[in-house]
Amino acid sequence: MTAARRLALLVLALPLLGAVCNRQRPAPPPPIIPSDSPADTALGPGDVFVVDVFGEKDLSGKFRVSAHGTVDYPFAGNVKVAGMTPTEVAAMLRKKLADGYLKDPSVSVFVETYQSKKISILGQVAKPGTFPYQNNMSIVEAITLAGGFTAIASKNDVTVTRTEPNGKSRRFQVPVEQIGEGHAANYLLRPGDIVFVPERIF
Repeated sequence: MTAARRLALLVLALPLLGAVCNRQRPAPPPPIIPSDSPADTALGPGDVFVVDVFGEKDLSGKFRVSAHGTVDYPFAGNVKVAGMTPTEVAAMLRKKLADGYLKDPSVSVFVETYQSKKISILGQVAKPGTFPYQNNMSIVEAITLAGGFTAIASKNDVTVTRTEPNGKSRRFQVPVEQIGEGHAANYLLRPGDIVFVPERIF
């Protein structure tokens, strides 16, 4: 076989080789989303949320829930929001604004920070401790928040301890290193979760 013919065959084979390699690298699986409860998103003291009233800049803004579970909102005064979900708060404000102030107002509410809800990250991380829960927080984000793994962390043996609404505790083993490499699904945390990173056994 001449050198020119071998080169031509190699050029033809490259696209096929690329297709095989692409098939061997599937996209990372979607994140594992634990079943939640209304209590997971209910507001509490210290939480910060944003109200957006379409077309009404003066009625939109950021609010922090007081120690008494209330916020001061234009036209509505001091209203209690503790224990309510963002959807419930939006519905309440929509009703108050529609009562003589706006016609068919469009109100949306989303939480910026859950200071009233915490997660704990313990073990082999740079900064173990308790941190504010963030909506849709993944275990990778939590480890990053705690400064990342130490040099002796067992990254694929991380456990999450969770108290279910019925009061029972459950433990989950989460392969965080595999998640970072795209070989396992990311894992979303819930308020109150305890993340423990064990030491690697040499």
